[in-house]
Amino acid sequence: MDYKKLGESIVELIGGKDNVASLTHCATRLRFNLKDEGKANTQALKNTPGVMGVVSNAGQYQVIIGSDVGSVYKEIIKLVDLDQGIENANVEEDKRSRGAKLIDTITGIFTPILPAITAAGMLKAVLAILVAFKLISTESQSYQVINFMADSAFYFLPILLANSAAKKFKCNAYLAMMIGGILLHPNFVTMVNTAKEAGTGISVFGLPISLASYSSSVLPIILAVWFMSLVEPIADKISPKPIKFFSKPLITIAITGVITLVVIGPIGYNISDLIGTGIKTIESYCSWLVPTLIGGLTPLFVMTGTHYGLIPIGINNRMTLGYDTIIYPGMLASNVAQGAASLAVAFKSKQSDIKQLAMSAGITGVCGITEPALYGVNLRFKTPLYASMIGGAIGGLFMGIFKVANYSGGSPGFLTLPSYIGGDTMTTFYFACIGAAISVVIAFVVAFIIYKDPVTEGATVKKKEDKKENNTIVKTTHSKDVVCAPITGEAIPLKDVSDETFAGEILGKGMAIIPTEGKVVSPVSGTVSMVFDTKHAIGLVSDDGIEILIHVGIDTVRLEGKYYTAHVKTGDRVEIGTHLLDFDMKGIMSQGFEVVTPIIISNTTDYTEVLSVTDRKVSAGEEVIKVVK
Repeated sequence: MDYKKLGESIVELIGGKDNVASLTHCATRLRFNLKDEGKANTQALKNTPGVMGVVSNAGQYQVIIGSDVGSVYKEIIKLVDLDQGIENANVEEDKRSRGAKLIDTITGIFTPILPAITAAGMLKAVLAILVAFKLISTESQSYQVINFMADSAFYFLPILLANSAAKKFKCNAYLAMMIGGILLHPNFVTMVNTAKEAGTGISVFGLPISLASYSSSVLPIILAVWFMSLVEPIADKISPKPIKFFSKPLITIAITGVITLVVIGPIGYNISDLIGTGIKTIESYCSWLVPTLIGGLTPLFVMTGTHYGLIPIGINNRMTLGYDTIIYPGMLASNVAQGAASLAVAFKSKQSDIKQLAMSAGITGVCGITEPALYGVNLRFKTPLYASMIGGAIGGLFMGIFKVANYSGGSPGFLTLPSYIGGDTMTTFYFACIGAAISVVIAFVVAFIIYKDPVTEGATVKKKEDKKENNTIVKTTHSKDVVCAPITGEAIPLKDVSDETFAGEILGKGMAIIPTEGKVVSPVSGTVSMVFDTKHAIGLVSDDGIEILIHVGIDTVRLEGKYYTAHVKTGDRVEIGTHLLDFDMKGIMSQGFEVVTPIIISNTTDYTEVLSVTDRKVSAGEEVIKVVK
């Protein structure tokens, strides 16, 4: 894959580098905040080779790449001139809802630290395996060294979160990390432990400091950095210009540090405690409910990007309770079910391209990264998605009933099953394995039974009698999900069109016609969605939801409407055969332009197949394209 070329294409299709307010990425997605999403060409982006899908949700414009996302991200960063993950200062007024802003903030804070959390979880998982098979002793120095290496990401979590939170709240990242260091400083930890043992307290300028421990905490540092983002502009404003370099950070850190220790830290600590208590209550009275819901619905959360809002809850559970029985077990069931459904497609499909894609995506899915399976296979064919949701829900139900606990996180999948080793016995690990196996078997069996390969035969084209009424050709009968020829001429495949945008199916699949007369009629019954100012192209939406683009000529936008006459306007109702447009073929060709006319199905991704007639003469009103759901 040419990462540079793909990066350039993505930047162009999202509206250019000046339309990018910020950019981060996770395991499979580029996550843009765009100044104006209306400038993005989503349909063209979805059809760009190397792009698996596009999702716009909660204020984020997410471009799904897959495992190569890091390489593409690096190329885009070079193009858009952003510091990695830092907001562009010239962001227009944010008009998103509060819920959208909250989800975007949570995602932006936790997404960058996931590699560190995943690495720590995997190290813990490896240690758990080595201990379980008696290959290493917990008393050995090797165990202790690897253990503290893994613990470092959890213990210093406030500093990691401070860095990413500062980027979201647009304040100085190094001062934010200093606040994290204040909460974790060995002298402060010693003072707290000593005061607890002596039954005394700690104060600063007479203000009492709560005797709380902030290692591995989540909420206190996020709230502290948010508060710092309010203090820093004030410090900048009141600092005399000659000494601002010294006074601004001094005022910021002094105020934020003291308020964090006295007020914000204890509030965040208590909220985390309440969440942990609430989780324990749910576990006591209805332990099966949440894992079941998460096991079944996680694919929908992933499609919208809101699954990142659940991760902090799982982390908080492990930090406060020592384990998580709610979030990660449900996600484990969902992820392996996604992979299993894709693998079922690989085993059942008779089409080599589908088999190859589904096998690769399925293996990745059961290992914990589901986007290739979700977007490449399950969502595309629908039935595997349903199967994965069923398998995930049943596996989640099992793990909820038996209160399966995750002790160290990681990307939920077979590779992180050792993260369920903990406590006094291996029971929770065994139940995690059984629950994952249940999800896999059910999802695989259901998908294998209900999946069917998409139709691959060519579209059946029938020429029927028609009648003329008021300059409109009215077809007597037509099949559903078909598009008729808008022009009389010779049908050719898109790949033979000289324009790379059409030939590469960037705008969608379809066909092209070399016209023999300069008249365009409606290929469907529906509505005119757009008439270009230059009249060289018309967009339509059929009553069945098919979106069609008719583009008369190649690069004819440069004619600025010369030689074209439109007979309809945006919003007009049309029937098959309604006169849409006239064009002067000789005039256009005399200016050096081709008149070959692509007919594009703009919402190609809504269908499993777009089948078309090629390499023969067709008449206006004759069925030439069939879409298959």
